[in-house]
Amino acid sequence: MKCVVAGAGMIGLSCGIELINRGFEVCLIDPDSPGSRTSAGNAGGFGVTEIMPMAVPGIIGKMPRWLFDPDGPLSVRWRQLPVLFPWLWRFYRMSSAVQTQRIARVLASLLQQCTEDSRQLIGQAGLQHLLRGEGAMTVYQSKAAFEGDRLEWEMKQRHGIRIERLDARKVRELEPALSGVCGGWLMPQWFNTVDPYQLAAGLADRFRQSGGTIRRDAVQRFAITGKTVAAVKTSQLQNIEADMVVIAAGVWSKALCRQLGERVLMESERGYNATLSDPGIRLKRQIIFGEEKFVATNIGDRIRIGGAAEFAGLHARPRYDRCVRLVNIAKRYLPGLNSEQAENWMGHRPSTPDSLPVICRSGHYHNVYYAFGHGHLGLTMAATTAKLIGQLMSGAQPAMALEALHINRFS
Repeated sequence: MKCVVAGAGMIGLSCGIELINRGFEVCLIDPDSPGSRTSAGNAGGFGVTEIMPMAVPGIIGKMPRWLFDPDGPLSVRWRQLPVLFPWLWRFYRMSSAVQTQRIARVLASLLQQCTEDSRQLIGQAGLQHLLRGEGAMTVYQSKAAFEGDRLEWEMKQRHGIRIERLDARKVRELEPALSGVCGGWLMPQWFNTVDPYQLAAGLADRFRQSGGTIRRDAVQRFAITGKTVAAVKTSQLQNIEADMVVIAAGVWSKALCRQLGERVLMESERGYNATLSDPGIRLKRQIIFGEEKFVATNIGDRIRIGGAAEFAGLHARPRYDRCVRLVNIAKRYLPGLNSEQAENWMGHRPSTPDSLPVICRSGHYHNVYYAFGHGHLGLTMAATTAKLIGQLMSGAQPAMALEALHINRFS
């Protein structure tokens, strides 16, 4: 059977490889080279412990302070507010204790499969050398902030996630480059890729070697016959016939779903980073700064400082001064950091208000499947998402209940 996958980031590539393994003839379509957008600029962390949604009790009260703090973790372009309002309203509704616990259960069920699935996919592609497994560490400068995140760490323990509480001495012992922290948490289950772009490029090579094709083009419209999408129409005026279609185009999936009559509450949560080519220090693992909500991680011999959440839509110009601010904050923790040679970047995270991806069959067309909306966890969830999509498309029983991930929750 012929399958067209819209999107060639980590989700699309992983779905493509899984579907070839299941006997499908697969074509990926993306206007850019595989993995060169959001998948290339992430921090490279497989955050298999990250069961907490963005919307948690108390976050609404913090947002005004963050919005007016130029160094804060959240920014909204005010002209975007009318478009963003439905998303924000659902986000507010998801921030209750009951909803937080429900969403954490769903994320825990999804994430518990991700380590095995990711290592299996990466091993199949012969890319094990791009992984390192020293875990991750969240650190705090103030005891108030440390205690303020108590819900997150209690929730993780409740779901059986291994974490280790660290005092200031132990933090410095594990990461000598850090300074001025009062404590933190070690998460040994995390692992990282030394280069997310090389990982995506390696998976693209594996996909092609297995018989898949990749077209540099953009899916723009669909040829529909009854309840079936018979073909996709591209920006280069190509009409590509398909027995099955997978929409895995990240935040750009929203426009495609709209054409298929499906409503999606998903916005671009723009993330920024600076990659320092001569950082002057070395980290042993990914560091998460608990108060400011950003990270520092090794990317080969470089260090990437990344994070922040900006809601400004798909087309507004990047504000690279946010990269400079992130690096300046990082220097409070890493006084030896050299930032003279920095490459700034901005990418579009596909963010849903409940922090859950969309993994399901279309409610309108029997041969269309959805795999998008993974927010900060696209790299982490890519292989497991691909397995679930493969199971759905092959008529097999999915490895987990998918009701909470269906697109109809936005209807």
